[in-house]
Amino acid sequence: MEREWLFSLIPLTIGVVFLGFGVYGLRRAGMLRRMGVTVEGRIVRHDVRRNDEGGKFYHPVAAWTTGDGRECAYSSRLGRGSVRAGFGVGAVVTVRYDPTDPRRFAIQGWDTAAVDLVFTVLGSVLTAGTSVVLLVRLVTL
Repeated sequence: MEREWLFSLIPLTIGVVFLGFGVYGLRRAGMLRRMGVTVEGRIVRHDVRRNDEGGKFYHPVAAWTTGDGRECAYSSRLGRGSVRAGFGVGAVVTVRYDPTDPRRFAIQGWDTAAVDLVFTVLGSVLTAGTSVVLLVRLVTL
């Protein structure tokens, strides 16, 4: 076998990484859906992060009080290019959090599982497709 097959490891690696991120996000969302506690929170600010090209991504910081009285304020893991209506500073939002670790939370309407689903599907396609190509190549040698 020649060295060309090594290049197929690139989409396989990308597929496995995407699949890992997607599955992690879907499992996290499922755990919050099953065991999470829903409370009312408020957007207190937006963390603005820049990418390499200079684009801005806004991550809302939600503040809420847990059932045992702890004050929490954490930044959303998902950022967007602009602040959507209803998520400006001072907006009242619904927060679903893990009572054992409030840093694991989701702001309903902002943090959606669609991103995780896209990563899972894309990762599955890349991983399965590249695996099939590698298997066919190995069998036909």
